[in-house]
Amino acid sequence: MEEDDVYTKDGTVDYLGNPANRRKTGTWRACPFILGNECCERLAYYGMSTNLVLYFKNRLHQHSATASKNVSNWSGTCYITPLIGAFVADSYLGRYWTIFCFSIVYVIGMTLLTLSASVPGIKPTCHGHGDENCHANTGQSVVCFLALYLIALGTGGIKPCVSSYGADQFDDSVPVEKEHKSSFFNWFYFSINIGALIASSLLVWIQNNVGWGWGFGIPAVAMAIAVVSFFSGTRLYRNQKPGGSPLTRISQVIVASIRKYHVEVPADKSLLHEIADTESSIKGSRKLDHTNELRFFDKAAVPVESDDLKYSANPWRLCTVTQVEELKSILRLLPVWATGIIFATVYGQMSTLFVLQGQTMDKHVGKSTFEIPSAALSIFDTLSVIFWVPVYDRIIVPIARKLTGHKNGLTQLQRMGIGLFISIFSMVAAAVLELIRLRIVRRNNYYKLDEIPMSIFWQVPQYFIIGCAEVFTFIGQLEFFYEQAPDAMRSLCSALQLLTVALGQYLSSLLVTIVTKISTRNGSLGWIPDNLNYGHIDYFFWLLAVLSVLNLVAFLLVAKLYTYKRTVGTIR
Repeated sequence: MEEDDVYTKDGTVDYLGNPANRRKTGTWRACPFILGNECCERLAYYGMSTNLVLYFKNRLHQHSATASKNVSNWSGTCYITPLIGAFVADSYLGRYWTIFCFSIVYVIGMTLLTLSASVPGIKPTCHGHGDENCHANTGQSVVCFLALYLIALGTGGIKPCVSSYGADQFDDSVPVEKEHKSSFFNWFYFSINIGALIASSLLVWIQNNVGWGWGFGIPAVAMAIAVVSFFSGTRLYRNQKPGGSPLTRISQVIVASIRKYHVEVPADKSLLHEIADTESSIKGSRKLDHTNELRFFDKAAVPVESDDLKYSANPWRLCTVTQVEELKSILRLLPVWATGIIFATVYGQMSTLFVLQGQTMDKHVGKSTFEIPSAALSIFDTLSVIFWVPVYDRIIVPIARKLTGHKNGLTQLQRMGIGLFISIFSMVAAAVLELIRLRIVRRNNYYKLDEIPMSIFWQVPQYFIIGCAEVFTFIGQLEFFYEQAPDAMRSLCSALQLLTVALGQYLSSLLVTIVTKISTRNGSLGWIPDNLNYGHIDYFFWLLAVLSVLNLVAFLLVAKLYTYKRTVGTIR
């Protein structure tokens, strides 16, 4: 290895702030600590959230629709707060220190939630055995929701940074490392689902059979282990320098373009303003090549007589081509980003209506006395992901590589589109199952039964299909938003990807509100009553299936028009 090749060329530094040595830092040697952190953090998150709708319904004594909306709203918030964490990481602290600070908030929230479910006085008061006749007063509800929203804030600093931080360990200038980076996203998502597997099986059973104090306490311990795992790898990490406020740079381009609205953009792109150095003027970012789309914003890079290029140009009047292309990259991402919202709405049904649907079915395993909690059936989504990730990485990619000639087998957009197509069938499966379940109820007059004699394991196909769709769509999104983001905006673009999940949760909550209001207009119980035997959640699933088809059509149009980002050279 020559002297010039000893250090990375993507601007990363080691924990002391020196240029990162390629032999001693990054690549797969640093990833076990990051993947271990993600596995434990996701175990903590899903261990607390998977069964949350039943905690709200049984312990806080909330109506089914209210509990479903509260879970959707909280889950949505968990995917909005990453915008805060991403801004802090990209602008000021960098990803390493952002994860550190927000992890502390996360642990505090998990501890408070455990106390709210186990300490007399602040835990809900129950009369009788188990979850029978439980009520929470205003103070107890406030403590519970305070803890949950502290967790939402804490996860906001971790979610947008950890996947990007793992990808930062691979240098794009080295072909082997660039190829491994694509594989990293698959195994990153695999580690997420190992944590989710434990959460949706063991922890859900503990919550239902041992107690909510233990059920929330174990995830709190898992979060502490996640923090220890992450910081154990400090000496091995490659760190990207924060590039300053991306919102400021975006605003400068917009303002400069408007100021020069009357200026004509020259046909020769070499006349546009860019610094002569090989490095970008933005710390931690490579230069971006000029593109012909959205040419109005090119006006911000057109020098005029009033711009003094001899000294530092006023960035509110004159921007570099790279700065303009940063804004263009974000704008090109937005249509693709928007098509992820419906998919996130479909995905969100696993923690709400799928759980409530499962509650009405026979939860016994075979002829034994053992009952599986309805929320624990999400284990089949997790098992699906764990099955499909290695299949995709080791079988589908090599085959697709031979057929398409693309180094990753499928482009990121192709991968996402396949996932959107598969997700339609999860809603079809859920709707058909509910149709069959309701026919059994009507035929046998089972309306008053809490559980009808129909095995909960008939739900397995809808969970398994969603898991398969995740491997294509969610992992495709992770890689797509990282690769297509400007270097100094990668946390922000990862947060944008997570925001689709938030908006999907909020859209689910909105749809539940709308259909409840419309379907109960004539005094009927509506689609989603407290007793689902009188309802029609199959209509809701069909609605989501139709929206998914329309969304797929929109995605195909957007993907056909998309232009991939082009970088120029290296940072050093």
